[in-house]
Amino acid sequence: MMNIEVVLSPALLHLSDIKDKNVVVIDILRATSTICTAIHEGAEAVKAVKDIEQAKGLGSKGYLTAAERNGQKLDGFDMGNSPFECMNGAVKGRKIALTTTNGTKCIEAAANDGAANVLSGSFLNLEATAEWLLKDGRDVVLFCAGWKDSFNLEDTLYAGAMAKTLSDKTNCLIDCDAALMSIDLYNMAKENLMDYLTKSSHYKRLSHLHHDEDMVYCLQKSIFQTVVGIVDTEMKKM
Repeated sequence: MMNIEVVLSPALLHLSDIKDKNVVVIDILRATSTICTAIHEGAEAVKAVKDIEQAKGLGSKGYLTAAERNGQKLDGFDMGNSPFECMNGAVKGRKIALTTTNGTKCIEAAANDGAANVLSGSFLNLEATAEWLLKDGRDVVLFCAGWKDSFNLEDTLYAGAMAKTLSDKTNCLIDCDAALMSIDLYNMAKENLMDYLTKSSHYKRLSHLHHDEDMVYCLQKSIFQTVVGIVDTEMKKM
């Protein structure tokens, strides 16, 4: 029986054993949504790195460089962290080195802690990712990137959506209060996620930076069939 666990922030990851489990890293606004969009739009791979200098260094190896801190694109990089920067052929056939405030360090952490597979979780490909997890059959850890090691609403809503989707499709064991809470939160907000998230701190932060369009885009459900995860150290189509 598949066990489903939710880790609500990176600060809590050390309390969970993720070895040989499938870990879905969640940074809805916006890293994992941007990664899924990039791969859907034909990027060869996305290398998620936590350090700015590491991302810069990969630029000399032919990678497009993408960097964001505190919601803003950093100077000297090809891209920021908006999924719209990946469209209209901008990333087709290219590799991207991406560093962000929250999500990319979580991808590195999950890979380094012995996860069987590390997937990029987004509402954009939720259904396809759920089907992949069900077919693989391993226990699942839904790992929320949060905001600077703190809990956030948007990643928790996705965790609830994925936990509910999996449990609706198969007999799962959910003996984790964080997972149960996430499901309850999603059930309360699912009819209008954007309306619910207008109260959240990151919505206010990104709205102040004029990223409202990004947020509307990132909350679309299951518009892609592409499943994205780490293959040979880079995020690629699974």
